[in-house]
Amino acid sequence: MPASPDASRRSDADVAGFTASPQLAQALQQILVDLVELHLQGKQAHWNVVGHNFRDLHLQLDEIVDEAREAADTIAERMRALAAWPDGRSDTVTATTTLPAFPEGEQSVSTVVDLVTARLRVTADTLRTHHDRVDSEDPATADLLHTVIDSLEKYAWMVSAENRTV
Repeated sequence: MPASPDASRRSDADVAGFTASPQLAQALQQILVDLVELHLQGKQAHWNVVGHNFRDLHLQLDEIVDEAREAADTIAERMRALAAWPDGRSDTVTATTTLPAFPEGEQSVSTVVDLVTARLRVTADTLRTHHDRVDSEDPATADLLHTVIDSLEKYAWMVSAENRTV
């Protein structure tokens, strides 16, 4: 007797090995929305930065945007691998991000440096906040977080150096 169409469909939980607990899924969801928001705010900054050394920061912002987008994709795909469902919809991101809103309109290079540095640090703090809980449940996912934290903190240092004087 042939199997019913529904019998051949299995949920991710049915076929997955390790599955994320609700707490792990929620931690990864928060990390995801902050990375998506960082990507969007980085693009906003990229389009509206003006002033001395505009070009260098403009290009560096694209690097940060690419890094945030790729990290968000990595986290979302990890969530799917663990039978969790990422939600990157704009209304979800807006409602749940921990990043402060980015101001509209043109922004000076020095202002953008400060704004982007703060947002890089907030996003890295989100990852650090959830790291230990993630590590205790899933060290493999924590390894992914290590890479993202390292990258965000490196960009924060590099961007912030633009406004430093000695």
